[in-house]
Amino acid sequence: MGGYIIAGGIALTILAALALVYLVVLVRPRARKPQNKALLCDYAHRGLHGDGIPENSLSAFELACRAGVGIELDVQLSRDGTVMVFHDYTLVRMTGREEKLSELDAAELTALRLSDSDQTIPTFEQVLSLVAGRVPLLVELKGEDLNTALCEKVALLLATYKGAYCVESFNPLLLRGIRRHLPQVYAGLLYTNVCRDKKKHTAVHMALTAMALNAVAHPNFIAYNQIDRRALPVRIATGLYRAPKFVWTVRIEDEAATARKQGEHIIFENISVTKNR
Repeated sequence: MGGYIIAGGIALTILAALALVYLVVLVRPRARKPQNKALLCDYAHRGLHGDGIPENSLSAFELACRAGVGIELDVQLSRDGTVMVFHDYTLVRMTGREEKLSELDAAELTALRLSDSDQTIPTFEQVLSLVAGRVPLLVELKGEDLNTALCEKVALLLATYKGAYCVESFNPLLLRGIRRHLPQVYAGLLYTNVCRDKKKHTAVHMALTAMALNAVAHPNFIAYNQIDRRALPVRIATGLYRAPKFVWTVRIEDEAATARKQGEHIIFENISVTKNR
C-alpha cells in the first residue's frame, strides 16, 4: 500500500511540474501593447471585398483606405521568390487554376484574374505602394512547414515602409523568423483549435492547440478564432498574461458589438465599418 502511495505522490509531483512548465514557460506570450497605438484597431479581412470586388485585391485595399479602416492581408512566396498577396495555397478558388501559388513565377501570377474580375493577384510591394501608410496593416505570414524564407523577403519590404504595420501567423517558426530580421516588429499568434479543424491529433497539432509553442513564437498579441475565445490557452495568454486580443472572422454586427465589449479588436468582413480612431 505504501508503495502505491509513494508512486501516486511521485506522479502528482511530475504532473504538477509539467503544468507549471506549461503555464510559466510554454504558453506564456511576450505580451505588450504596441508603441504605435494605431495598430490596436479593427481590420478589414483581406480588404473591403464583395459586390464584385475580390478579396486581397488592390481595389479591396483601396476601399479600406478610403473608409479609414485597417487592412488584414496574406502573404506567401511565388516560385521565383516574390512576395505575393494571396490567401489560399492553391489558386483554384480565386483563379480557376489548379496549381499552388508557389508553383508559378510572379509574372504568371500577376496575369491571373481574381474571380473573373478585372483585378489580378498583387505583389506585396504593390500593396505597400498603394496603401502608403494611410491605414494600419495586419500582415499574415503564410506557411505550414519549416521553411522561413518568406520572413526575410517580407522584412526587406517592411524595413523601408513608412506606415503602421504588425504581423501575425499560425506558424510559430515564422514569427520567430520575422523577429530575426525585424527585432522590434509587433507580432501576434493566430490561434484556432487545430486538432478540431484538421481532424488530426499529431504531436504538432496538439502543441499548436495547447498554444505550447509560444516559447518559440513569443507573440505580443493573440488573434483567435471567435469560437475559441473561451479556450484555456486563450484565457491564459490574454487573461493571466494580458496579451492584447484580436478576434476573427467577425461577419455579424452583433458579434462585432460583443467583441468590442470584451476589449477585442475585430478582423471583419461583410459588416458596416466605422473609421478607426
